[in-house]
Amino acid sequence: MRIPRKSTTTDRAALSTGLAAAVAPASVEVMPRMLRVGDGYAATLVVTGYPAEVGPAWLEPLLSWPGRLDLALHIDPLPAPVAASRLRTQRARFESSRRADSGRGKLPDPAVEAAADDAADLAERLARGAAKLFRVGLYLTVHARTEDELLEACAQVKAAAASTLIEVQPATWRHLAGWTTTLPLATDSLQMRRTMDTAALAAAFPLASADLPAPLPGDPPTEGGVLYGVNSDSGGIVWWDRWAQENHNSVVLARSGAGKSYFVKLEILRNLYQGVQIAVIDPEDEYLRLADAVGGAVVRLGVAGVRVNPLDLPAGDTRPDVLTRRGLFLHTLTSVLLGQQPPPAERAALDRAILAVYRTAGITADPATHHRPAPLLRDLAATLDGDADPAARQLAVRLAPWIEGSFSDLFDGPTTTRPEGHMVVWSLRHLPDELRTVGTLLALDSIWRDVDTPGRARMATRRLVVVDEAWLLMRDGEGARFLCRMSKAARKRHAGLTVITQDVADVLGTDLGQAVVANAATQVLLKQAPQAIDAIGDAFGLTVGERRLLLAARTGQGLLISGTNRSSFEAISSDAEHLLCTTRPAEVAALDEEEADDL
Repeated sequence: MRIPRKSTTTDRAALSTGLAAAVAPASVEVMPRMLRVGDGYAATLVVTGYPAEVGPAWLEPLLSWPGRLDLALHIDPLPAPVAASRLRTQRARFESSRRADSGRGKLPDPAVEAAADDAADLAERLARGAAKLFRVGLYLTVHARTEDELLEACAQVKAAAASTLIEVQPATWRHLAGWTTTLPLATDSLQMRRTMDTAALAAAFPLASADLPAPLPGDPPTEGGVLYGVNSDSGGIVWWDRWAQENHNSVVLARSGAGKSYFVKLEILRNLYQGVQIAVIDPEDEYLRLADAVGGAVVRLGVAGVRVNPLDLPAGDTRPDVLTRRGLFLHTLTSVLLGQQPPPAERAALDRAILAVYRTAGITADPATHHRPAPLLRDLAATLDGDADPAARQLAVRLAPWIEGSFSDLFDGPTTTRPEGHMVVWSLRHLPDELRTVGTLLALDSIWRDVDTPGRARMATRRLVVVDEAWLLMRDGEGARFLCRMSKAARKRHAGLTVITQDVADVLGTDLGQAVVANAATQVLLKQAPQAIDAIGDAFGLTVGERRLLLAARTGQGLLISGTNRSSFEAISSDAEHLLCTTRPAEVAALDEEEADDL
């Protein structure tokens, strides 16, 4: 065995020299007002004036400045005897000034009075041990590629500091010392300090950041997640795992044309890579190109020959209350068809008719009978019409348009398709406006029956349900209740619900809409209209800066909120993803023309 020799001083010096050669810039040129470090420029600003009072995260305007900025905070604790002596001397000066002004008959100086009161309060807290004093130096080094960019960047940093009453001055002729002061060397070469107490210093911690927080020391590293975009403030990436949150729901609110569908399609595509099964309710055929590219299935409600029987029982579900659950959904569907909840007499008649129509079809609470063909909506109406109760006959008359009238095409036969696969899109484009709310509810019911079916294999599969233009359902009371119940129960089925809407009032203006938002651990806000920004700001607790961001945001730029964590981001995509997600008419027309030429 070979015994390694002991390292010598020469070896350590060589190692240190090699490390410095690897990380140090190629050259440093010192100028009066800046430094040239390698191929860039840098200037150091020294904080010389502080506000009289500071709040939590008072350094946030500087830390969130969208540029390269190194901030160094040097802290040196003062021994208690030295702190008490200096504070006593300072108080004596204040008292001397006050007595001198009083002796000359001058009015008291408000600044001196305020400083004397603060000093007396600090002395009292220092004597009780409730506070300590520190010598603090705060320095900022701004980096840029050219001299002109550096001058502009320094002006922006000064403006950001002035917004919180912080005064900064350039370290003229001392920029080299300032630059080394802001390097991670724990050396303050400028020694321009200010005395602070514990409360003021603690308000600077934890240092705010424009990026989402990383795992705490000792916590296991995070796995999974998808790329949401690039942080527009810090330049870092925004990587988010909705499946690791308290629940898997999300809500996307934005005005028309802000990039809602584009962002959601990117999230869908990146979740498909991880084996997540996707179901989409698509009112405007915006997801068909994506579904075709990934081999998904499309159900076009409203097209001739496509029918959905709302009385179908879930296949493979052997729970004893399956029939009861189906009856409750038929009550919800009837309320949506009629536009309001029926009177108590009609609801009682409907409940009797539901049980009777299933008995006539040979279906009972026994799961062994659930494989038999389900009755149709017209059978339910015929049962109501044959009831001796006038309320039942009245309800049958009110359901006539969906049985044999203008809206009957969707219900006048057994279900024609039962889509399965890793992505299913329910298209509502061909439905008339009067039937879109009903179509959304039928699609959600079919999706939920698949999600809610018990079984270990199904529970092991993550499912994402996307409801685009959710205002179609939220404007109806019973439909909103169904969506609210789904948002609360999805997590227990290993599913997530994504609600997308451009009509903020329909979501935030009702208790049910607010419940849907409250049950979404992931909240995404894109560009907002000025008329809606106040409601959005109050509901999500947005700061003035965040409101300005949402008002001036570009397409695809917005804010990610999850509890106390929030980060601005801009959705980014590859060229291939862009072709699948874009909805710009000119680009879609060009793609359609290319596909036609290929055929």
